[in-house]
Amino acid sequence: MYRIEFNDFFTSAFSVDCIIFGYSHGEIKALLIKRAMEPFENLWAIPGDLIYPDEDLEEAAERVLFELTGLKQIAMHQSQTFGKPNRHPQGRVITVSYFALIRIDDFEVKASSWAGDVQWVSLENMPALAFDHNHILSSTYEILKLKLQNEPVCFDLLPERFTLNEFQQLYEFAFDQAFDKANFRKKIKYIPLIAHDEKQQNVKHRPAKLFSFDKKTFEEATVNNSYTFKM
Repeated sequence: MYRIEFNDFFTSAFSVDCIIFGYSHGEIKALLIKRAMEPFENLWAIPGDLIYPDEDLEEAAERVLFELTGLKQIAMHQSQTFGKPNRHPQGRVITVSYFALIRIDDFEVKASSWAGDVQWVSLENMPALAFDHNHILSSTYEILKLKLQNEPVCFDLLPERFTLNEFQQLYEFAFDQAFDKANFRKKIKYIPLIAHDEKQQNVKHRPAKLFSFDKKTFEEATVNNSYTFKM
């Protein structure tokens, strides 16, 4: 029988993994890096790395994301911890995952440090990722879908001004089902949206009207308990 010594408890390493979701062309996407070092060299992965011994978790997440993708000042939220003993081939590594939702067109990403490439990949076309990153990504996506049903986080993914069709397509992609247009419009009827006197530009079909989320009205209604977001 293996005898556990006190020092055995101090042989694990810790890492952070940053799941960044975006939305474009009717698809929810995740930001991936191509690893340019072993282990799993040339495989795609979630941006992540080991935490320095004297580093706070949030500081590590911000540093790692910036070093690998160039993204900074991203509001990330801690989600889950993954710690299977064999998840890393070089030893016991427990990872803390963070996730964020961003508008893809508002940020420029670039591969740096030991990331050989960086790319937005649709969740429908996700390749086999390094480590247990497919599991981490799918688990975090379940959290996102729960939030999409109960919080107005969809507006962190949609453009600041969007069409109702784009709004509907986001939910159709997330929940892998088609919604009747009339029923979807009834469902979102009580969400405070601002209708603008402008339409889509440079489209081949008939331009649709643009809307934006009235965050102030929503927050006031939430404080007064007069509205609860539910999709």
